[in-house]
Amino acid sequence: MWIFLNDAFLSVVADREDPKGERLLVRARRQGDIERVFPEASVFSVDGADYAFRAWVPRQRVAEAMAARVGEIDYPNFKNAIHDTAYHDAALSAWSAMHAYQSRQLR
Repeated sequence: MWIFLNDAFLSVVADREDPKGERLLVRARRQGDIERVFPEASVFSVDGADYAFRAWVPRQRVAEAMAARVGEIDYPNFKNAIHDTAYHDAALSAWSAMHAYQSRQLR
């Protein structure tokens, strides 16, 4: 699952060894993103990996953190709530790609 937050981009996937298990692998491309959402997480890095930063997080904790973030939404426009310029531009690229996808689907 890709999760775009206004201050972090995360990819959350199951443990390959135990896909229905109690822990999920939270991954990030930018240092600090995991810690912003899961300050208690023990983040490690993997050189050459698709997502360089990773942490094992209990499944329930991931669900709680996402629910809390939804409860904190106070902006009417997601893109305008991203204050880091480089991250904003990356998110805008993703938005643009999905906008183009929508346009193709509506033809």
